[in-house]
Amino acid sequence: MPEPYATASEARLAMRRGEWTGPTTYRMPGWVQCNLVALPREDAYDFLVYCQRNRDACPIVDITDPGSVEPAHAAPGADLRTDLARYRIYQNGEMATEPTDAREWWRDDLVAVLIGSSLTFDEPLRRAGVELSPDVWVLRTELPTRPAGRFSGRLIVTLRFLRPRDAIIATQLTARFPWNHGAPLHIGDPSDIGADVADPIVGEPITEPPIGRTGVFWACGVTPQQAALDARLPLMITHCPGHGFITDLRADAICQP
Repeated sequence: MPEPYATASEARLAMRRGEWTGPTTYRMPGWVQCNLVALPREDAYDFLVYCQRNRDACPIVDITDPGSVEPAHAAPGADLRTDLARYRIYQNGEMATEPTDAREWWRDDLVAVLIGSSLTFDEPLRRAGVELSPDVWVLRTELPTRPAGRFSGRLIVTLRFLRPRDAIIATQLTARFPWNHGAPLHIGDPSDIGADVADPIVGEPITEPPIGRTGVFWACGVTPQQAALDARLPLMITHCPGHGFITDLRADAICQP
């Protein structure tokens, strides 16, 4: 079924009007999607250092000025308070609510960080003939990240089950997308990286891989969200997993040749 929205701007306006509240996975192909983390200015420096030290998981696409709701580079004219399908509001490390509009919680001291998402390269994979996994899991691992200030923790990954031959193509192709996590960090047995398949952050528990498929794992932009959550910030606003911010950037325009 073709997308009802011809441009990213049209899709965001549909979210602003409350017409689109569902996931963005496999939606709006060709446009760069991002994870959102908005946090108080006093914590923003350490958070940005954490992202710089863990760039595979935290590739920064845009940063707003304190209090600004417009990601002027990635989506001029957009409003980060309204232009995502669904948000999560965290207070002191606990999720308070999951609204479709964040205006009630936005503050003048918030800095918003847009972090590239692997949802961006699903369309290039499809064009390359890769048979896409019908589901995408988000999993905790035992791999450590490099800490910065109050931010630390384990790496979070996304998992797609692909045919072995497609895993090779996916590795080669996604290496061209460093702003969207780049090449996979692991292929094969989840236990080799301590991936928690029994208790996914997103997706149903996994008992065994589909027949004829192998697990392909990419660093995930939920990693910095989890680090900020563990830091128990007084306020943090994020996207709801699977509900990315759709930018005006074209995936094929910001990838490496």
